[in-house]
Amino acid sequence: MPNLSLDPAVASLVIACLVILFAAGALHKFRDLRRFDEIFSAYGLATVLARTRLSRLVPMLEAAVACGLLFNPTRTPAALLGMALLLLYAAAIAINLRRGRTDLACGCGGPDDRRPIAGWMVWRNAGLAVLAGVGTLPWSARPLLWTDLITVAGGALACCLVYLCLDRLLGRAARMTAQLRRT
Repeated sequence: MPNLSLDPAVASLVIACLVILFAAGALHKFRDLRRFDEIFSAYGLATVLARTRLSRLVPMLEAAVACGLLFNPTRTPAALLGMALLLLYAAAIAINLRRGRTDLACGCGGPDDRRPIAGWMVWRNAGLAVLAGVGTLPWSARPLLWTDLITVAGGALACCLVYLCLDRLLGRAARMTAQLRRT
């Protein structure tokens, strides 16, 4: 069986995107912990006693993933934790969609974003979990060149912009669908 290793420029690009994703998620939640606690509690998946503690733990775990992905010794555990969080988010959304609770705020866009949950969010989080799995793969020994760093920076910027655009477009579509159901 061939030894699978990633080119360090490609791996760095994926890691950079994941760091941005988890750091932004943690910052959004830290910005208004009370509001995130309300969103978290609305999912109805934890006991009343555990809700506040768990909702406080989520942004700390996201920040830990973002920081852990930056360093070789902690990259694999951070990637595994990131995968677990993304799959838990996907499961929480899927459970509530199955319950018919499509009016819940997803909690992924910060305290001011009242975007309702939708099926595409389950697939988005599952896809991001697969992407986080890249953090567990070995990198080839090729050194990063300055041109690689420019490529990684430009690629991360492009990926973030595409992600934000798709996220907004799909979020607006979900809101419009929810409004049409109410009328």
